[in-house]
Amino acid sequence: MPFAACGDINIYYDVKGVGPRFLYISGTGGDLRRPQNALTSSFPDHFETLSYDQRGLAQTDKPDRAYTMAEYGEDAANLLDVVGWEDCLVMGISFGGMGAPELALNHPERVKKLVLGCTSSGGAGGSSYPLHTLQDMPLEEKIVFRMSKNDKRLDEKWQQENPEKFQEQIDKAIETAKFAADDPGKAMGSRRQLEARAEHDTHERLPELNMPVLVCGGKYDGQAEPEVVENLAARISGAELAYFEGGHFFLQQDPEAAKKITEFLLSE
Repeated sequence: MPFAACGDINIYYDVKGVGPRFLYISGTGGDLRRPQNALTSSFPDHFETLSYDQRGLAQTDKPDRAYTMAEYGEDAANLLDVVGWEDCLVMGISFGGMGAPELALNHPERVKKLVLGCTSSGGAGGSSYPLHTLQDMPLEEKIVFRMSKNDKRLDEKWQQENPEKFQEQIDKAIETAKFAADDPGKAMGSRRQLEARAEHDTHERLPELNMPVLVCGGKYDGQAEPEVVENLAARISGAELAYFEGGHFFLQQDPEAAKKITEFLLSE
């Protein structure tokens, strides 16, 4: 996987698949070294799929200074320059769905269609759960707290009634949290990303989007609640809204999600 010099940072990226050009912008903690990512999904079966580790994360540079959501949008635009893509289809998931509108608003000619998944506008439209407030929480406590935020079905009642499955979820989340724990600057970069996320607000500018947009969410998402997802869609003229059987990770939970997104992106 190559690196690209993009402004003040080097971005780690990869491309896989054949078809229309498709930029996938991942969420909080996204890391292309993980076995489950955009390039191991069904998207490369239909698209030439470009994905990357975002500023402050994984193998991309992590400058120790404040980041802005506008910078995350410019990182994407700079990466498109490096790979030689004049325009493309774009999807942003979770945190990536906060940076993707910055790309689309500031470089509308480069975004042919836009998909925003399990995300929010910030500002008057409401925000996703403030993850930056959990940074000092002990790991296992944070995992248990976030479990029902990621999927409201996994609430305290479910946890009590399903102790073995509950512990399996905890063990899996601990393993995930410790992935690449020795990466230089990992904690700092994550903190900087979440600080930028806390300042996210595109609510007033969203009506400027002029490309076809699909907004989608999970029915049981407690991190990007259905209300804020609906508010996001309502701000974009002509936006399509779709919900799927799942929580914050509906894309992995409901096979119909990738199918719907693919159909939207390929439609005339």
